Amino acid sequence: MDLFERCFSWRDAEEAKRAGLYFLFRKIESAQGPEVVVNGRRLVMTGSNNYLGLTSHPRVKEAAIRAVERYGTGCAGSRFLNGNLDIIEELEKKLAQFFRKEAALVFATGYQTNLGIISALLGRRDVAILDKYDHASIIDACRLAMCQVKRFKHNDVKDLERILQGIPDDAGKLVIVDGVFSMEGDIAPLPEIIEVCRKYGARVMVDDAHGVGVLGRNGRGTAEHFGVEDQVDLIMGTYSKSLATIGGFVVGPKKVIEYIKHFARSLIFSAAIAPPLAAAASAAIDVIIEEPERRERLWKNTRRMLEGFRCLGFDTGNSSTPIIPIIIGDMMKTFKMCGLLEEYGVFANPVIPPATPPGRELIRTSFMATHTDEHLDRVLWAFEKAGKQLGVI
Repeated sequence: MDLFERCFSWRDAEEAKRAGLYFLFRKIESAQGPEVVVNGRRLVMTGSNNYLGLTSHPRVKEAAIRAVERYGTGCAGSRFLNGNLDIIEELEKKLAQFFRKEAALVFATGYQTNLGIISALLGRRDVAILDKYDHASIIDACRLAMCQVKRFKHNDVKDLERILQGIPDDAGKLVIVDGVFSMEGDIAPLPEIIEVCRKYGARVMVDDAHGVGVLGRNGRGTAEHFGVEDQVDLIMGTYSKSLATIGGFVVGPKKVIEYIKHFARSLIFSAAIAPPLAAAASAAIDVIIEEPERRERLWKNTRRMLEGFRCLGFDTGNSSTPIIPIIIGDMMKTFKMCGLLEEYGVFANPVIPPATPPGRELIRTSFMATHTDEHLDRVLWAFEKAGKQLGVI
């Protein structure tokens, strides 16, 4: 058999394009702001993770420019050998201080961060216990670790306890949850999860990619939101959401971070984060600390959109964050809804299996601090018009 035969015979994408129902890899011709340009048309962006609007913040852009002028565009090697720039170590110190943890470790991408943490800490005799809605990078990391994997029902602490009861006492146990779930916008019940984990001797890791900068009085994420920062063992995060660039990090106990640093294959065998990205992330942290009004505006917009969608009759699931799903429950209607929204001037993301369970297809919307009232009015108008046209509401 020719290995490429499956590629030549796969026609799903081209058939979707012919039907006008292909909304992946859309080419954006502008900055990732509250509005974007797609195929020459200006659309309101409701599909971005740029929650605080920092990708265009003057301080963040200026920090990246200065880093390029000083260091160039890349480090030309792994941190393990020649790529460990001082700007990266300075970012790690800032992250540890911001999250009130002993140490931090910076990776080139968020995906690599989860691969590195989990594959370094877990082995064949250990068990990873995952929420069924955990991010794909966590699942792939467990495959790389070749550890045992158990999955509990989404945000169901009783099911988590049932699984922990069945794991031998002498097995290493790591419970891994998203802080804010990226498709549904709901929050993990961390206090209850921590209580059960303590009972059964399991460590707790939170992937807080969508919580950092958004939740908590100071923007430190889900653990701060619940007041349990000192009870979460490891917090992982990315720069590609509120921190306005690309990369990832983990914060936790110094000895654990040092161990990960020397055993994470995705760190050792990959080039270090580029200097302008490290500088941009560092500047974004400063803005989060110094401009809390951005987070206040984000939550004002979030509350308005949650109320607006629900008043129109849309099913927004259990969302309580700037990620607001519009549950459609039908794949074809989801694609048609996305097409109508674009026609009416709104960029939104269609989400279908395996990113969501079958029968729970949805339009994923997410909102920014930089959306104006006019933007939000336009979004609600477009959703109402498209929803009624398709019989969703």
